[in-house]
Order: sequence, then C-alpha cells, then structure tokens
Amino acid sequence: MNVLLCSINTLKRLYDISAVEVGQHLYWQIGGFQVHAQVLITSWVVIAILLVSAIIAARNPQTIPTDGQNFFEYVLEFIRDVSKTQIGEEYGPWVPFIGTMFLFIFVSNWSGALLPWKIIQLPHGELAAPTNDINTTVALALLTSVAYFYAGLSKKGLGYFGKYIQPTPILLPINILEDFTKPLSLSFRLFGNILADELVVVVLVSLVPLVVPIPVMFLGLFTSGIQALIFATLAAAYIGESMEGHH
Repeated sequence: MNVLLCSINTLKRLYDISAVEVGQHLYWQIGGFQVHAQVLITSWVVIAILLVSAIIAARNPQTIPTDGQNFFEYVLEFIRDVSKTQIGEEYGPWVPFIGTMFLFIFVSNWSGALLPWKIIQLPHGELAAPTNDINTTVALALLTSVAYFYAGLSKKGLGYFGKYIQPTPILLPINILEDFTKPLSLSFRLFGNILADELVVVVLVSLVPLVVPIPVMFLGLFTSGIQALIFATLAAAYIGESMEGHH
C-alpha cells in the first residue's frame, strides 16, 4: 500500500510539473511598460548560456582544434552554409544575424524541453521557453523584417521600392501585403509549433502512463531544432530575396 501511495504521489508531482498555465503571466513595470517577467527571466538564462558558450569557444583557440572547438566550429560552419545557400555570395555580413536567430531559438526551445522550469514557483504564471510567448516570436519576426528592409535599402537605395510595382503596378497592393505577411507567418509558425508540442505532451501525460509521453518529449527536441532551422533559413531567404530584387 505504501509503495502504491508513493507511486501515485510521484505521478501527481510529474503531472503538476508538466501542466501548462494558459493566459496567466507575472508582470513587471519597467519604464511605464508592462512586461512579462517570466519571459524576461528565461530569456536572460538563454542569453547567459549563449554568452558563456561564446566565451568558452573563443577563450583559447587552437591551430589543431580540440573536441570542444570542433563542435563550435561545426556550428559556425553550419550557420555560414545556411546563410550562403539562401543569401548568396554577399552572405558574410549576415552570418552574425542569422546565427543569433538560429542559436537563440534553438537554445530557447531546448531549454523549455530540458530544464525543469516548472519546479520554480511564481506568484502568477510559470517559467517556460521564451519562444512559448507570442510576444517573443513577434519580436524575432519584426527583427527579421527590419533586416529584410535594411538589406534591400542598403543595396539599392530608394530604388528598392521599385520592386513593389514589378512586373506591373496592378500588383502593388499584393506586393505590399506580401511583406506584411512574412513576419506574421514567421511568428505564428514558430509560436504555434512550440505551443502545440507542449500541449500534446500535457494531454498524453494526463491520459496515458508516463512511459508513452517520454518518447514524444524526445521527438519534441528534434522538432524544436527543426523549427529553429526553419526560422533561420526563411530569415536568410527573405534577406537574400530583398538583395536580389526578385520574387
């Protein structure tokens, strides 16, 4: 009987940890603005992880790389390959931006899946991956839009806006609408997939034994990485498209 009660209590604690609170947030007032505190906290953790990793990678580079240096060089080469494939020969200045987008989203998604955020109790809401908040995904998408316009304007000046009336001025409203839907698509694609993955795990935990949701959680790690790659690839493609001047 004691073993059974212990097992029930353990499963109950796991269920509580896996629960998702929807629509509840811990708010901070900063400079007259109301912000989601839990998103800032988890974002700072993700940024700290990336900064520490960057410091470790650049601390003592070797001519013959070690295992750790090999890993960081592989990540850099991967990001450069994505940028070059989508942007073209002028990809160099955009590697830091594309890399920042990819790494922030990747580490955010994995932190939400691997770190036990829900053990930390907040007065309202709960800690989760930064990308689990629509405001974060919208901000990332808007940054991509700013980079998209900056790339086109820096390459062609005001002549960049001529693309809106090509191949015919009749398409002007559609071309303008296309630029507005790009950040919207990026934002909702990332937010929707991350939220859907968490909801699937919560539903499975509530319906079936824990042994079934665990493989789904590992699958979520894979899909989280894919979402980061998709976002970074599309961001690079949009930048390359604006520099080339054709659709």
